[in-house]
Amino acid sequence: MAQPSGNLSGNMQPPPPSGGRFSVDLQSLPTLSNLPSPLQIFQMVRNSLRPWIVFFNINNFKTAVSMQRLNNRILRNLSYFQANYVFIFFVLMIYCLITAPCILLVIVAAALGCHKLRVRNSNITVVGHQLTPNQQIIALNLATAPVLFLVGAGSVLFWTLGASCFVIAMHAIFYNIDAIVTEENEGFLAQVV
Repeated sequence: MAQPSGNLSGNMQPPPPSGGRFSVDLQSLPTLSNLPSPLQIFQMVRNSLRPWIVFFNINNFKTAVSMQRLNNRILRNLSYFQANYVFIFFVLMIYCLITAPCILLVIVAAALGCHKLRVRNSNITVVGHQLTPNQQIIALNLATAPVLFLVGAGSVLFWTLGASCFVIAMHAIFYNIDAIVTEENEGFLAQVV
């Protein structure tokens, strides 16, 4: 058996003993303050939407000549119409929430509870541990997850994902993006692919 060549020495430190019980320091968890809010995401998507007339132009729907062109077409469509595809996903998700009133009721109740906890802004003691308002909101959302599962949010989510993937894939496969390429945006599309 050959000996490894190179320096394999190192200094590994075992983790400190936890005292025999599982403990999590919730203060050390990363903050989510640097993530955009849902309203900011909506504004970003809305600002980068391509015209719907171009998106739904039925004269541009054609089959690809070869697999290489199909692959390029899909990649270019996904990058060019990305905001439109996100918008389609949001519309399908809103449709599912409107048609499933139990899920909508649970989400509204959780949002109202989070709002009340944020406005109250006081610590509470649970089993000898102080919980900050942020920790209370996390606990409320974690408690809401099984309730959402029981009222069918999982099936709605997967239906929305499946329907979105199908619609987006059909558009990306059959929409001939070469028909709308002009000199001004040809460079942009070439860089994306």
